[in-house]
Amino acid sequence: MRRVGVAVLGAVAGALLLSGCTAVDLPLAAVRIGADGQPWALIRPCGDDSYLEPDLEGRAGRTESGAVASGWSTDGEAEGDAEFPLFTPPPAWTAQPVGAQRLLSDHTYVLAFGHYVTGDSYNGIVTFTAADLATLEAGQVWADGRPMSLGEFEELAEGSC
Repeated sequence: MRRVGVAVLGAVAGALLLSGCTAVDLPLAAVRIGADGQPWALIRPCGDDSYLEPDLEGRAGRTESGAVASGWSTDGEAEGDAEFPLFTPPPAWTAQPVGAQRLLSDHTYVLAFGHYVTGDSYNGIVTFTAADLATLEAGQVWADGRPMSLGEFEELAEGSC
């Protein structure tokens, strides 16, 4: 099943490359600290758009390359806004855990999803570390490389579409 998802994603990416279009990265994902002290993910696709393969990848250091040491991956399609504990994605996504299921210090995390259609393709993405989340005050989220209020994130996401 994973190979099918990778093949489909590869075909879509290849078609986009050949057509001269590339998906743009948009600030449509955020992370917050819940009342339980645990990190929570927020996904905000544009309008009613469906999206492919939401995933969380944590890698050692301040880089987005190298082996994934913490997170989860999916190979399906999802739709609608989502908010969930960072390491417990919605059951319908049938996520596969990868490595440690907790935030690791000195690791960079990327929470991302993709919407790929000709001429209107985008990736919802947020990059963060445990140290970034430690700077959040009550009611704040981490998105677009900085802390902000939930309301600011919702406006940013809507305005990015």
